[in-house]
Amino acid sequence: MPTVENQPDIEINAVTDSGYFESIDMTGMLMEAYDLGDSINHSAEVADYLYWKAIVDNDAEVQAVVKQFAKAREQFADCERFGRFHPDFHAAKDRVAAVQAELETFECVRKFKEAEHEVDTMLYEVSRIIADAVSESVKVPSNDPNPKGSGCGSGGSCGCGSGGCG
Repeated sequence: MPTVENQPDIEINAVTDSGYFESIDMTGMLMEAYDLGDSINHSAEVADYLYWKAIVDNDAEVQAVVKQFAKAREQFADCERFGRFHPDFHAAKDRVAAVQAELETFECVRKFKEAEHEVDTMLYEVSRIIADAVSESVKVPSNDPNPKGSGCGSGGSCGCGSGGCG
């Protein structure tokens, strides 16, 4: 049985533009990743996000509605276990929607959600650029409910070879 101590050293190789293999400096790559993370953390989008998050977190009225929303979601989750056949399913669902609509009336909540979306979009775009540098078929997670790319389950052709896609 192999153990950690007797595992061979694994060297990661990459093909260069000239067609030769070259070892990848993982330490250097990690340092560049941390630098990229620092750049993102110091961006205007993240600063805006953190500003509105602090405003939302410190607004007592918003926090009271957030607690109502959490309670309504919990009650709906209890009803959801039985589906629409639960006697309180529709009332619980309507209550969640009403409290969520109440949250949307606060300007700071709307601004926070906009800022959050901007950060999410930036992170997706950075991830997409990195993935495309490796291969255009690399999947990148997104919070978009309607993905625009191709792939398994999106109606496109993902090229996975299973024969069941797009």
